[in-house]
Formats: sequence, structure tokens, C-alpha cells
Amino acid sequence: MESLDALRGFALFGLFIVHMPELFELYWAKQATDPLQLAVHDTVWLLFAGKAFALLALCFGVSFFIIMDRAARRGIDFTGRFVWRLALLALMGLLHGAWYRGDVLEVLAVMGLFLLPFHRVRSNRVLLAVAAFFLLQPLMLVRIAAGLRGADWANQPLQYWSATIPEAYLHGGFVDTVRMNLADGHGFKWLFMYESGRLSQILGLSLVGMVLGRIGFFERPARFATARRVGLAVALAVAVALYLGRAALVARVPGSEAMPMPRAMADALLGSLFDLAVMAASMLAFLIAYHGMFERALRTLAPAGRMTLTLYVAQSLVFVPVFYGYGLGLWASMTQVQAALLGLVGFAAQLLFAHLWFRRFYYGPLEWLWRAGTWLTWKVPMVRPAAPRGAAEAG
Repeated sequence: MESLDALRGFALFGLFIVHMPELFELYWAKQATDPLQLAVHDTVWLLFAGKAFALLALCFGVSFFIIMDRAARRGIDFTGRFVWRLALLALMGLLHGAWYRGDVLEVLAVMGLFLLPFHRVRSNRVLLAVAAFFLLQPLMLVRIAAGLRGADWANQPLQYWSATIPEAYLHGGFVDTVRMNLADGHGFKWLFMYESGRLSQILGLSLVGMVLGRIGFFERPARFATARRVGLAVALAVAVALYLGRAALVARVPGSEAMPMPRAMADALLGSLFDLAVMAASMLAFLIAYHGMFERALRTLAPAGRMTLTLYVAQSLVFVPVFYGYGLGLWASMTQVQAALLGLVGFAAQLLFAHLWFRRFYYGPLEWLWRAGTWLTWKVPMVRPAAPRGAAEAG
């Protein structure tokens, strides 16, 4: 299912191309005002912000199904081993989070635990109904309803709205940054994930991904050719309708100085649904192109998709010091155009690295470490055997 690897590589690119103009979360300390820079920022946000993350969550659900299904076909109950696998991912996330507070590995690891009981649910319709429930942001709906009834707690602003960029990130040293990540950044990340509805979205999309894995959506592409085209048309129609009608719909929600949150949460809910519609459209368009005339070009993303973990961590290891105070401190001077171009160059370099790496190795470095840790053995094959000399010469 190389198309799934390529799609995962596309999601990784989208996440990275958001992080770069965002200056790995420091953009908000000095936001762009120039029209060109704002146009670049807004375009990246429109196409990828919230969408690439959503696509990554969906791919996570597909991967979960593949792992569990392959083990079941060998007669193995992989549940306990998968919990251990998630624990290792969470540990990597904790370590990565000390470097960059925006780490998502830990979040995916924790949310992955909730997939385990659903794996035993046989009905795909039930799974999709549960997924729809979470994708409709039930906590936001409860807050809207409570706010309309005048509940004081429901009309308090979300806590992450008042957050500011810590001074340690802008002008502090390395130790100051790590200390801030551990003491404040970790809690802020979870607060944002909860209040923004990302946790609910991750679970819903992971369940959708699990169902797509079950029905062979990626394994048997010819069977779903019509479904991809119809789904793309529907997703684009929903995205356009939400983009054009979002403000009008939000304006219909009652609001006042004493009751501001129902309207604000309705806007957030519609924004979440817009992101899902754009994500679905981009995914389906990607797959239509992949299984059409652009397969050869899009296949180049597959190696990046096979080492997403390594490349995701490498992105912050390289570029956080570029923007943060303890490194080059370019958050104050780099424009959105420069950051986006640097992101394109950086991802191209990662893609080249991935292609060269897999000529010699079976797994990415962190992927191999994760696999070895999962099975508690160092005997996981890593290096590809060299081709016989005669065969190489013949080739």
C-alpha cells in the first residue's frame, strides 16, 4: 500500500510547511503586517493548518488497523504489545517535548489507547457513528448549549486564548527553553489540545482511519475509484459552503457582552468542520492523482511516509534552534516568504535523505528503535543485504 506511505509523507509535508511560517510557534510574538507576508501566511493556513494534522491522525488509525490485523492473521493478540508500543511512543514524545513543546507524539500515543476497545467492535457503521460523534465536537456543543442558557462557566474565555509566547523562547538560553518546555509547555500543549477540540478530532479521525483500513480503501484502490470522486465532490462542496457561509451562520447564534462564548464556540466548531472538509478533499484529490497520471511523481513522497517519525523529530531538532533565542533567534527577522521557502528546501532535503536511506536500510532510525523496543530485541533487521556483485553488474 505505497499510496498510504505517500499520503503519510504528504501529511508530514503539510505539518512542516505550517510549522515553518509559524516559526515553530514564535510567529505570534511578532505577527506579519505586510500584505505579501500576510498573504503567504493565510494561504499556508488555509491549505494546511489543522488539515495536515487531521490527515496524520487519520493515517494513525489506518496504521493501527494494519498492525492489529497482521498480528491477528498470525494468530497473535497484539493488544498488550500495542500498549507497550504506545508507551514507547509517549516516552519519545516526552523527550521530544523537552526540545519543542508542540510535540504531537505523546498526544497520539495517549489517544491511541482509546482505539483498543473499538478494535473489537465488528460493525463499521457503529464505528463511523462514534467517529461522527467525536468529529462534531460534543464538548463544544455542550458549552454552546450551556452558554446560551446563561451558565457562567460556559461564558468564560478559553484559557489558551490568553497565552503569550514565553520570554525564555525568545531570548532565553537552551536550559531556560528546556525548563520552560517541561514546566509550562507540556501543560499548555494538553490544554490547547483539549480546549481546541483536537483530542476529540484525533479520536474521531483515528476511528475513520481504522474503518478505511478494514474495508481495504488503500489496499484495493480500483474498487473505490468512484467513491473517491464522489467523496471529493462532496468534500469540496462542504468546504466551499463553510468557507462562504461560516460568518453568516455564526452571526445567527445569539451573543452579547455577558454571553460571548456561544458565538465564539460556534465559530470554532464550524472552523473544525471546515478543516475536516478540506482535509478530506485534499486526501481524496491526492489519491485520485496518485492512482492516475501523477503516480510516479507522488510516489516520491513514499519514503518520507515510511520514516515519518524520524523526519518529524528531525524537523524540530534542526529548525527550533534556527528560530529560538538560544540559537540563531531568527523569529524576529525571518519573513513568511523566507520561512515558507526554507521549509520547501528543508523538506526536499529530507525527501532526498529518505530516498538514499532506504537504499541501504529497512527502517528509519527512530522507526527501527521503536520496532526493536516493541519486541524487546536488538535483532530486528536494519541493514539491507548487499546485492550479489554479478547481479549488480547485470543490472
